[in-house]
Amino acid sequence: MMISTPTAKHPEVDEKRDLLLGILADLGSVAVAFSGGVDSTVVAKGAFLALGSNAIAITADSPSVARKDLAEASRLAGLIGIRHEIVQTSEFQDPDYQKNDGSRCYYCKSELYSHLVKLAPVMGLKAICSGANLDDLGDYRPGLIAASEKNVRHPLQEAGFTKKMVRELAQAWGLPNWDRPASPCLSSRLAPGVVVTAERTARIEAAEDYLHRIGFRECRVRLHEGDLARIEVASKDVAMLAAPELRQDLVSFLQSLGFRYISLDLEGFRSGNLNSLISLDKKRLYSRGIDDNQS
Repeated sequence: MMISTPTAKHPEVDEKRDLLLGILADLGSVAVAFSGGVDSTVVAKGAFLALGSNAIAITADSPSVARKDLAEASRLAGLIGIRHEIVQTSEFQDPDYQKNDGSRCYYCKSELYSHLVKLAPVMGLKAICSGANLDDLGDYRPGLIAASEKNVRHPLQEAGFTKKMVRELAQAWGLPNWDRPASPCLSSRLAPGVVVTAERTARIEAAEDYLHRIGFRECRVRLHEGDLARIEVASKDVAMLAAPELRQDLVSFLQSLGFRYISLDLEGFRSGNLNSLISLDKKRLYSRGIDDNQS
């Protein structure tokens, strides 16, 4: 399928773009699980180009979603022109999700995709699509099992997109979040074994908002047992955050949120590093599940 769109820097990405649009067009009508991250934004843009009004972007809302991310998803959907719906999900009421034993993402995605499976036929949509790309297959992603159980399609994977290619296509398409840092859900900041609660995710959101306001674009506030906040910023920014004039105000603010101990990770920001605390048995279990569901 050929649709006139701006070209990417590399011909390979243009070829995969056309393949992506063809895959989406063949689906006929789709619900895109839309977080507002670059991956799901590219799928939403592609779905709108290929299907027009037969594509809908659907965003989950719960205490795990930062308010700024929800607002950004709405803004991006408006820029694309795709119809946008927000659904309330209830994963925080699921004890299996709350216990945060390393399989939290499975229960979160199960909740979301169960909603979409019910909504899609009501909206006249034939397929559900995610923003998973090829790089996600090499990471610990129990949510992919939930997707497989609900027959969710992954058009970026099917078209052969890596994360780097996704960003290149997003830039070619003029999407403003093409270089946006990854922004996983707030619950991902809680170390395995720390029970997920709305109060804790709200504290993390407030702490990260503070860091963004004072100039740290890429950052995480990880919550460990004992109300210990472990702050990660880009390695080049560690010394800046440790400077007395910033550190003292930051400590006071985080203590006012209820954190008892505030630490600065000298290794700097590392996406997904809490996965290293998940047991190997748990990882093997979900790796087998992904393989079994894809065979």
